[in-house]
Amino acid sequence: MKRKMKEKSNRLAAACMIGIMTLALAACSSETDIGENLVSNDDGDKKTINLFGPMEKSKPNVNNIARTAFDLTVEMAEEEYGLTVRYKTYTAEDYQEKTYDDVTLDRVRSHMDDLYLLNPDTIQILGSENQLLDLSVLNSAKNLRDVVKTANTVNGKLVAIPQEVVAHGLFLNKDMFDKYHLELPNTPEEFMECCKVFKENGIETPVGANRWWLENFVFAQAYAELYNGGNTAALIEELNKGEAKYSDYMRPGFEYLKELIDKGYIDAQTAYTYEAIEGEGADFLAQKTPIVMAYWAAANSETAYGKPDFNLQVIGFPSKLGQMPVVSMTGYAICADAEHLDDTLDVLDTILSDEALQLYAETNKVISPSKNVEVECIDALKPLNDKINDNVYVLGSNAGMNVEQWGNTCLIVRELLNGATVDECMAAFDKLQEEALNK
Repeated sequence: MKRKMKEKSNRLAAACMIGIMTLALAACSSETDIGENLVSNDDGDKKTINLFGPMEKSKPNVNNIARTAFDLTVEMAEEEYGLTVRYKTYTAEDYQEKTYDDVTLDRVRSHMDDLYLLNPDTIQILGSENQLLDLSVLNSAKNLRDVVKTANTVNGKLVAIPQEVVAHGLFLNKDMFDKYHLELPNTPEEFMECCKVFKENGIETPVGANRWWLENFVFAQAYAELYNGGNTAALIEELNKGEAKYSDYMRPGFEYLKELIDKGYIDAQTAYTYEAIEGEGADFLAQKTPIVMAYWAAANSETAYGKPDFNLQVIGFPSKLGQMPVVSMTGYAICADAEHLDDTLDVLDTILSDEALQLYAETNKVISPSKNVEVECIDALKPLNDKINDNVYVLGSNAGMNVEQWGNTCLIVRELLNGATVDECMAAFDKLQEEALNK
């Protein structure tokens, strides 16, 4: 059972973190040869560095905005330093035993590549093993938002940096709130009252939910004060030493979710089976459901919520400190024993420079990790954007915590949806913490 839980957690992390940028990616490999399905581009005798990630280089005439934005920043580095970044990845054809996370762990430990795109749980593991370089030596590191440094620091070392900050929020049909004279909620109590009014007015399920993102309600309530109270590092140290319990932080959020379920504001059975956006999205767009949850880019995408027939507003999740964005992120990391270390540092410093990040953010319309890069966002996202710019947030992924947050919390929320009690869910957190302390 313990092995099964770990495998599920790795798969969830891969699907929910890197999967946010490439929704269908859960790249796996053959058990016998982790390099068997690799695809690479090689430019002959030109000086190269090796990049391992979940996506190939964009092909001509293929409309892949996220990949194109990254490719453009890589090209800046290639031109500046006269080298080639060789992409190594997996085709999406072979879903077998090893997850993307399993493979990146193997490859970093074996020093097979120079540069990696990593999920939070692998950043945490490899950082604690001293397998990743301290990236605070980069010139671009001084421009990072505090949220990025907090999320990707392990044992005092900044071991990974993303090209974008992924913020999750509540997507609301403002027209439906106006119809029933409801203010947009700030606190858990206000949110509960909104759900009550919707239910009383014939809206069967006020909150459209899926099996991936309900943990955001938990994170917002669990960690609002931890991340916004001025003593974040000390509180995390207490958790890592076992002087405080993750379950004590998590309990209010789980009790809140249980109440939403018991009152019929969330359909637990349906949420347990729904995929993100694909499940609850249709009812939200049809104005049958006033509330869903999603990540920042979904508000810009016409295939998600970018073209609704109503006034869309995206706000943070309810907490005792008000509307609270929940932030998660992957990160680029350099193998501590990279074969082409100096060249890799130069390349990463270039693609994380303000110039490159401005290009990336403008292309993808995302929040930049650099505090110097601002991109005009659509009106619907301004409430969420304002909070991030004011450094108001909680982290759904934090490599500095010795218990992986995103995947584990998602799994345990799914147990709640499937009928587990709050006490049983808290016991699961206590077990995870005990295992972390005994490592």
